[in-house]
Amino acid sequence: MPVIPAFLSRFFSRALLCLGISGLLATASSVHAQSGSAAMEAALRAEVALVYDLESGAPVFEKNSDELRPIASITKLMTALVVIESGQPMDEVLTITSDDIDRMRHSRSRLAVGTRLTRGEMLHLALMSSENRAANALGRHYPGGLPAFVRAMNDKARALGMRHSRFVEPTGLSSENVATSHDLVKLLRATDKHPRIRFYATDDTEVFNVGRGRQLTYNNTNRLVRRNDWDIRVSKTGFINEAGQCLVMLTRIDERDLAIVLLNADGRASRLGDANRLRQMVESSAPALALASSGS
Repeated sequence: MPVIPAFLSRFFSRALLCLGISGLLATASSVHAQSGSAAMEAALRAEVALVYDLESGAPVFEKNSDELRPIASITKLMTALVVIESGQPMDEVLTITSDDIDRMRHSRSRLAVGTRLTRGEMLHLALMSSENRAANALGRHYPGGLPAFVRAMNDKARALGMRHSRFVEPTGLSSENVATSHDLVKLLRATDKHPRIRFYATDDTEVFNVGRGRQLTYNNTNRLVRRNDWDIRVSKTGFINEAGQCLVMLTRIDERDLAIVLLNADGRASRLGDANRLRQMVESSAPALALASSGS
């Protein structure tokens, strides 16, 4: 049997030791990630959650992410996409009529019948403050009216690869507007390409002239856009009873561009709390991920 020189023996021993340590680190990191994921699932108040890394194209965290759920006013992101890509003039004046009144859930609106605003202002209100009458008016003023607008919504969903999504109206008041969280990531990506949508969806507050010398102040339904510690590019909230409290965002955390989807949380504060918990998870996992990838 050949004799291995002493220096080679020491070299192989050290190499095997390094490989063993790297394997242990990777295993420990994996175990820690799995236990952390289970703990996060238990901590979240939303029934569906997804954190998706836009650069790598992989989920960072998911909970029931393939379930098809009602999406409430998240619908208005698709409404905005169809309006923007239709090329209709943003300065054209539209009028709120009795057709825009919510007779399904009797939700309130400060836009009285007869209010005249530009298409851009209607879109601004629909995205920032989730104004249902504004969203419905946008659909009514589409060529061919609401039926053609809804067809355009579903055509766009198919074009984006949102295979499980379905839309029946432009406000989100119907529980028949449904999608999976992975479908909503595709919708967020598409809206991110339009600066007007990004601005309207993340604007904090705005004053609108609604006629007869009256001004109304509207605020964003997502309080996180006002916080300096959040970097949010696209945002939309939603709520109906069947959908629970919903929130979707494109945001940057720890130099990573992420999509966050939260559906069916059990309280308005819960969806914000869940978003903060997910951000903390991403921030705390960064050192562990760096350690595992470096093998040191």
